[in-house]
Parts: sequence; structure tokens; C-alpha cells
Amino acid sequence: MYARALSSKLCDAMGDTPVIFLAGARQTGKSTLVQTLEGGVDFRTFDDLGVLSAAKADPEGFVASLGERAVLDEVQRAPELLLPIKASVDRNRRAGRFVLAGSRPI
Repeated sequence: MYARALSSKLCDAMGDTPVIFLAGARQTGKSTLVQTLEGGVDFRTFDDLGVLSAAKADPEGFVASLGERAVLDEVQRAPELLLPIKASVDRNRRAGRFVLAGSRPI
């Protein structure tokens, strides 16, 4: 894997921001970058149809089931999660709670 200049900025943002959105073109290393995060991150990808189905069926329950720090990859496939994530952050603004990664705006 290539060393990513963005790695340190992502870690810094996780230290003071509840939600980080990492967007970029396809096949540029977003998924690889977020998979390298350390420290008990709950990684979910919506490339997995079972995960995507669960998120769409019960967005609030899905967000509630996530660990203290969660990475949601290909999040553009589950826009239903945005309001439950916002509500969760409104209740608890702890830094580094969610990293959302996607290849197009949601």
C-alpha cells in the first residue's frame, strides 16, 4: 500500500470532529485508507448486500448497532442513514464517531 498524505489529516480530524466525510473518485484508495484506521473501528461496507439491506431496512437500528467509532464505506448507497447519524451526533458530539466514505456526493 502507498503511504497516503491524507492519513495524518484524517486522524487529526477524528480527534476533534464527530463526522468526517471522505469523498473522491472511484478506485483512488478511499476504502484502503479507512481500513487502515486503528483503535477499535467498526468497519462496514455497503458493497456487502447484507449490510446494505440491514441499513435500508432499519436505518435507526443500524446506526444504534454501530460501535463507538464506525467507518461506513460506499455510504452513498444508503442515504437513509444520514438523518439517524445526525440525530446520534446531536445526542453525543464525541469526536471520531463516524467516518463516511464514498465515491459521489450523497
